[in-house]
Amino acid sequence: ETGFGFGLNFLTTWQAWRRDPARCGRLHFVSLEKHPFTLSSLGVLHSRYPEFENEAAQLHACWPMLVPGAHRLELDAGRVVLTLLFSDIKLLRELRLAADAIYLDGFSPARNPDMWSHALLRAVSRLAGPGATAATWSVAASVRAALESAGFAVERAAGFGNKKDMLLARYIRKANPVSTPRRNALVIGAGLAGAAICERLCARGWQVRLMERHAIPAQEASGNHAGSFHPLVTPDDSVFARLTRCGFLYGLSRWRKLESVRWDRCGVLQLARDAKDEASQRASIAALALPAEYAQYVTREEASAHAGVPVEAAGLWFPEAGWIQPQSLVNAQLEACGTRLERIFGREIHSIEDPLVILATADDALSPVPHARLRRVRGQLTYIPAEAIEPPHAVVLRGGMVLPPVDGLCVVGASFDLDDADPAPRASSHAGNLERLERIISVKTKPQPLEGRVAFRIVAPDRLPLVGELAEGVYGALAYGSRGLLWAALAAEVLASELEGEPMPIEGTLLDALDPARFARRAKRRIGQYDKV
Repeated sequence: ETGFGFGLNFLTTWQAWRRDPARCGRLHFVSLEKHPFTLSSLGVLHSRYPEFENEAAQLHACWPMLVPGAHRLELDAGRVVLTLLFSDIKLLRELRLAADAIYLDGFSPARNPDMWSHALLRAVSRLAGPGATAATWSVAASVRAALESAGFAVERAAGFGNKKDMLLARYIRKANPVSTPRRNALVIGAGLAGAAICERLCARGWQVRLMERHAIPAQEASGNHAGSFHPLVTPDDSVFARLTRCGFLYGLSRWRKLESVRWDRCGVLQLARDAKDEASQRASIAALALPAEYAQYVTREEASAHAGVPVEAAGLWFPEAGWIQPQSLVNAQLEACGTRLERIFGREIHSIEDPLVILATADDALSPVPHARLRRVRGQLTYIPAEAIEPPHAVVLRGGMVLPPVDGLCVVGASFDLDDADPAPRASSHAGNLERLERIISVKTKPQPLEGRVAFRIVAPDRLPLVGELAEGVYGALAYGSRGLLWAALAAEVLASELEGEPMPIEGTLLDALDPARFARRAKRRIGQYDKV
């Protein structure tokens, strides 16, 4: 749909789908909206349509923050998936899907010319599956001509209500053979990445085998005591920032539906490192006009109030961010898989014969993607008893992090030791973490002795994960770096959508930024440049 408005087409389609005895198992509805309504305005508008009371209530319950980009909402116990894109119509060119039905804007070309350009309708035709239908209230001759030039057969039909006529169109294209997706997969790695993938596949009816060399899940970096989750904002709203926004918001939507996850949306305070960083933070908020519930600039005094302890700088406040215990998240996701998941733990893998394999192996990810130049990073956390310091009430970041007490411990860290394979905690790394702590909050006494944990993470040169096909029948969810909590849920949904042939949950630019083949493409371009010299 090229304009969501207040969702009347969506609610009508959803209700008609529910009443259809021959309906498919899942309904995907993808819609763009440049000026989305607030939740309160939606409530007022929907109150005029009592016939949609049940559907509207579900939509209101998961209505997203009004921030730019893609928002994937699951309704009707996951049987209805609404992918909303808060953006102008130009983003249509970045969608990846094959539509069965297309709802075109109802306004005439004179009132909304951008919606009816030939270039836009060619983009619409690219998204049309074989035999797809299109409909619009506009019967202008220019609209008909534009649809026909985009490959649609168009006819005028009787309208509804006060609309005398409407246009109906069908896309004329031969169907390519479509293979039924294999609904069996082997996932290797039972950490944050692997558990999220298992949950997303099992929710779609897949049978999944999960292999893990340890006897229990979440034993590598996913075994840390607790970790923070928060997005990133930049003045130019970079690809990295947009991906963190999608990952953050989708993660929140998934975690709310899981039982027994230990987490707290206590807020995250990202303090400015210096005056230049503070100026960038202020520019980001001003340029993007982000809602306060997502991110806001706060003065040093306001930051101290949010933290509950004195801090030394102004910064950004993310009120919906916080901390989560990774092991509880992994266990909750695996429990949600039910009987569709077979756990094979405590076993080393020497050979694989499964037709579909997904690698979610974190520290073992260095070899599958040779062009990526992945590197291993040693990260040491320090666990400080809460009574040894004046602990913050929120997560506070400034060249490091300190979490509020979780089971009596404040997590501080982390070291960033490139190409360091030492698994043992080191006094020097603890000392470095204490220095980080002192840059974040005031510390009167240095607690001794210090305890903590070492974990290893894999990072790509661009600090983005690798999510997608590695070779025929082999997929990867790798190189999450220090942002495993932020990437895992979204990456799992991307992989599951790709394997099922569903509409993708984010736009093409962001998908390309995650594609493992991006490094091979860059290497090929570099070789081509050298050849021209």
